[in-house]
Amino acid sequence: MKGDLLYEGKAKKVFLVEGDSQALILSYKNDATAFNGKKKANFIGKGKYNNLITAKIFDYLHRKGIKTHFQKSLNDTEQLVTKTTIIPVEVVVRNVAAGSITKRLGIKEKTVFSPPLVELFYKNDDLSDPLINEEHARILTNVDPFEIEQIKEAARAINDLLLAFFQSVNLQLADFKLEFGKDAKGNLLLADEISPDTCRLWDMETGEKMDKDVFREDIGDLIETYDAILQRLEAVK
Repeated sequence: MKGDLLYEGKAKKVFLVEGDSQALILSYKNDATAFNGKKKANFIGKGKYNNLITAKIFDYLHRKGIKTHFQKSLNDTEQLVTKTTIIPVEVVVRNVAAGSITKRLGIKEKTVFSPPLVELFYKNDDLSDPLINEEHARILTNVDPFEIEQIKEAARAINDLLLAFFQSVNLQLADFKLEFGKDAKGNLLLADEISPDTCRLWDMETGEKMDKDVFREDIGDLIETYDAILQRLEAVK
């Protein structure tokens, strides 16, 4: 079923699917990176957790009517997805100030954004994924204003769903990153992954950070943290 390697990124390998030109297999790696790849490490089991957590979240979003590229998990580290042409724009939704925005704009950490703040970043490693506006996105990626608004509306809808989803397991969703793509028919689909690699999650009682910040800031055990997240999500029906 698994075909040739199509692409290898920092966190995943992407394989073709024999006999199905409109599907791909994502294979999650054990590598962890931070600060645009400047900090790197390898954690045995990390790929499994990102795959299984992403599968749980995408299945939940699918049941809530969000169109995604996710089809099914194949094993602990791989999932079958619909082939999409990725739009090179990373969408960051911020409910609470944390990370880069506190340094970039001097906003105090844990400042609440109401309504949530939606930011766009140009997906380009050589340029360190710079912050862009809608006009930049149109020039750099050929998406039109209507598609940009579609993406932002989808991001806000996903945020509403994820806030409730994580709250049900006593986690506060501070911020998260999304990527979107288009399938062969031009339909806009949520793509990539949603995991502790791409979300900032804080325990609602203790304020403990339960995401990749434990690796970024050297404040905890990444595998133990991701295992705790998966165990909480497995209790969600």
